[in-house]
Amino acid sequence: MGGSSWEPVGLEKDKIMARRKNRQGAAVLGLLALFAALVLTGCQAVGPDTPSPTRTSALPSPVRNVVVIGDSLSTGFGTSPANAWPNLIAASHRDDTVPLEILNTAQNGSGYLNVGLTGTTFAWQVEQAVTPQADLVLFFGSVNDLRHDPADLAPVIAEIYASARRRAPHATFLVVGPPAYSAHPEARRLALRDVLERAAHSAGARFVDPIAEGWLVEDLDRFVGPDGLHLSVEGNQHLRDKMEPLMLETLRAKSAAES
Repeated sequence: MGGSSWEPVGLEKDKIMARRKNRQGAAVLGLLALFAALVLTGCQAVGPDTPSPTRTSALPSPVRNVVVIGDSLSTGFGTSPANAWPNLIAASHRDDTVPLEILNTAQNGSGYLNVGLTGTTFAWQVEQAVTPQADLVLFFGSVNDLRHDPADLAPVIAEIYASARRRAPHATFLVVGPPAYSAHPEARRLALRDVLERAAHSAGARFVDPIAEGWLVEDLDRFVGPDGLHLSVEGNQHLRDKMEPLMLETLRAKSAAES
């Protein structure tokens, strides 16, 4: 044979070419089958049957608008506005709850009947801040009304709640009574608390009693400032921790009732 190469001829060449074509056809079919398997596997791996918790939690939640009506216990008086408990709540980060847009309209010295340092009452705050966009209207206090007769307060409180209801017919109300600075609060403070509780229930509002729950008497030295009346920085943080869950619970109850 030497250095020559062998090349099939005739029928033998046809057989060899046929075998080559068969092998090539089988290889192509194998590749097609492998490709189909990969495609099917890929399709099955894309998209679970139910949404994942990560995707669900990533959906944007509607902002809830909160209006705070109050006195110097809600303005940060004695510390700074940045330390006021409503502003602390507005600045807090809640990854698992709806975002809150808080309008803090509290005024020093203001009350349901008592005229504050800026010539305002809770009625003025309602007129200025409560709109149909409000989801929650929160009333806090007021210890400034202690100087007034509870009998005179009752109709004024009822009218203020009615005014807020007219301005925000779809909002829910949360009323927080005045706190006490002693385990044995004076009779007038208790009488004010009782008037507020009755008015809140009549208006369909949730009422919370800081006196019964001992909010400040838990640790007066830490929670109350040097004047013995206004909140310290720690006191505002304490009220933030009390008020934020109340606000969120009230809003959740509202959402559940609407669904």
